[in-house]
Order: sequence, then C-alpha cells, then structure tokens
Amino acid sequence: MIARLAGAVALLYALGFLWFAAALPLPAGGQPTDVIVVLTGGAGRIDRGLALLAKGKARALLVTGVDPEVKPREFAAEYRVPGKTMDCCVTLGFAAVDTRGNAAETASWIAANRYRSLRLVTTDWHMRRAAGELASALPPGVTIVRDAVPSRPRLGILFLEYNKLLASTLARLWPQGK
Repeated sequence: MIARLAGAVALLYALGFLWFAAALPLPAGGQPTDVIVVLTGGAGRIDRGLALLAKGKARALLVTGVDPEVKPREFAAEYRVPGKTMDCCVTLGFAAVDTRGNAAETASWIAANRYRSLRLVTTDWHMRRAAGELASALPPGVTIVRDAVPSRPRLGILFLEYNKLLASTLARLWPQGK
C-alpha cells in the first residue's frame, strides 16, 4: 500500500514537472494595465518592462528587487531611460531580496497608489511562482496580467524552480502557525 502511494506521488511529481517544463508561460497580449511590475534577476526583464512603458501599455513602472547600491541616474543611463520618464513613471524598489519580498514590495506600492491592474514581467520559468506569491500579497480586486519573458532555461533551473513553486504553493495552502 505504501509503495503504491509512493509510486503515485512520484508519478504525479514527474508529470507535474513535465507540464511545468513543457508549457512555460508566454508573453501577454497588448492589453493595457495601470502599471507594469518588473522583478529583477533575469535577462530581458527590465528591457521588456521599459519597452512596454514606452509603448503606452501602462502609466507607471515599478522595478522591484533593485540592488540598494544602484542609483536612479545609473539605472537611467544603463537602460537609456530619459530623465522625464524616470521622474514621472519609473519607481525603483530596493526592499526586496527574493520573490516573496518582490510580492510584498509590490503589494505595498499598489495599495499606496490605489492601482487596480498590473502587468507582471518576469522570466517564463519564474512566472508561475512569482504570480502566485504576488496574488496572495495583493489587496483584493487587483488584476494581474502575466507577461513572461521567453528564455532557454537549463534543466537544473527548471528543476529548482519547479520545487520552489511546489514549496511556495504548499506554504500558501498551509501557512505556519495556523
């Protein structure tokens, strides 16, 4: 009985991983949102967020998880962001050091500014976990549009991220101390 149960769990795990790896999220369509939120840490994320902002897909952009040593003028120079755009529309968030921190920082910014919709920009392999953490941290009624940056992840990255997704999902389903 225990062997069958263990086998069933292993099969579910393997099938889940195959789905996770084979069906990575895609870039979103062109629908506008109030804001764009970019999680740092992967190639192409910030560039995609800035391009969407320049195309008018949102009126503001939060880059969460920025290294505290980065100065806004350095960010603007590196990504060729005009000063006018930095002043009106780009917020650099320095509080987050991980995905859960990105979600908390974003939720605070969203609530403080009373935004109702956001476009989440992160790498395809990271999208499911990031969106889950964000959805659990956001105030009720905020719409998330998932806009994945395509990548070519190594098997090891996929395996690690799949396990992190399972762990974060279980942690949200069964929070400690309850």
